[in-house]
Amino acid sequence: MAENLLSDEQMKHFIVNGFVTVTTSLSPEFHEDIFNKTASVFDKEGNPGNNLLPRIPEIQCVFDDANVKGALTSLLGPDSYMQPHRHPHYNPPGSKGQNMHQDGGKRWSHHTRRLLVFYYPQDTPVERGPTGVVPISHYFSTQEGSQISPEAPISGKAGTVAFANYDLWHRAMPNQTEHRRYMMKFLYARMTEPQEPTWDNRDVKWENGTACGPADHQGMFKHLWNWHLGTKGNQTLEAPNGELLSELITDVNSPTESTGLKAAYRVAKFGEEAVKPLIRCLHEESDMTRRNACYALNAVGSPAVEALKNTLLDAPDHTRANAAEVLGDLGLKSESAVPALVQALQDESPSVRSFAIEALGTTSQSSSDAVPGLIEAVGSDNGGIKRNAVFALARIGGNAADAVEELENLLFDENRYIRGDAFHALYRIGTPEAKSVLLRYLHTSRWCPITNRDSTF
Repeated sequence: MAENLLSDEQMKHFIVNGFVTVTTSLSPEFHEDIFNKTASVFDKEGNPGNNLLPRIPEIQCVFDDANVKGALTSLLGPDSYMQPHRHPHYNPPGSKGQNMHQDGGKRWSHHTRRLLVFYYPQDTPVERGPTGVVPISHYFSTQEGSQISPEAPISGKAGTVAFANYDLWHRAMPNQTEHRRYMMKFLYARMTEPQEPTWDNRDVKWENGTACGPADHQGMFKHLWNWHLGTKGNQTLEAPNGELLSELITDVNSPTESTGLKAAYRVAKFGEEAVKPLIRCLHEESDMTRRNACYALNAVGSPAVEALKNTLLDAPDHTRANAAEVLGDLGLKSESAVPALVQALQDESPSVRSFAIEALGTTSQSSSDAVPGLIEAVGSDNGGIKRNAVFALARIGGNAADAVEELENLLFDENRYIRGDAFHALYRIGTPEAKSVLLRYLHTSRWCPITNRDSTF
């Protein structure tokens, strides 16, 4: 396992607040060189966008740094994936900053499967326009989240790297200085479901520690802590302590997001008894009600799987889609649902098919059972379905060896992200055939970082 892993307190800070920072061991001169090269590229060529890393390949040293690798392993496991999207953000002198926003916010899951990683190559005090974040806001999908806590600046010395939940509300703060501010944003994904703690875990009890967050949301934080612990997590449900299931279900339907969130994680204390009323909530038209029901069913865990499988067969389109989504979010707990999810690949609803495909990437990682259906899905004319299928095959990895030919055909797809995910899927499959495909592709797509309009050869 990687060295320089996060501590229990750092993990608790991340779970509660949605971000944690480390500092690389690289020299100030290294970061100054990155800053100068970035400024030169911006001045001469403009923003390199997704080509940031091949354009300035020295940045890879940041991600090879032991502190950064340790944090990534702690949060996403030992085989996290740097996705094709990356972007250098420029905050010019005198800027007024941005409005608060979420990059994610569309997935009804609180589990840590995607991260934003921010690298700052210069000292970034508050005056220089750092990234401002709203702690705890990553649990919210409405504007309420942007106001749940006071804004916190991610400020620090050159070489600071922040790891933020993809759904965390954030913005560029005003740059009140005469100096440029750069932030290199990368998107990372978890590839395998957590089965044991991957940080420097010393105590499995959530209650121990100083960063346990607001009392109202302890059930939510504890659920995430146990999810990261995998099989070491305490899966025993607490007693309802006099609470009434009917009243909590009413609160799951609340139009106030914080009320619904509290209820979602409290209703899980009722275990299997809560499953039927929560499934009924999935039939509601209100997005917030159904989203809260998804959180609650996830917190109930394994006792919800059978009812969710049945819901895939006979329910309105949006309810079937939500059932597939929850099964996928349950991950390995839903392994028994893989045949039902494979069957859902033939559903008449594109939304149901899309969520079923995504779910197979987390539930079927230990076998090749879903691979034939996913191979068929990568040939879809629906771009979202195709991309979800490629990413699911990447998560299945070595068990998806039969998909090499189809993935090779996608290396020149018109969608740049499908190309990137197909490449990573082949890398994770790792067979001699897959490696041969990758080598041929690299021979033709090699990037030269010192070739530019002023020096073409």
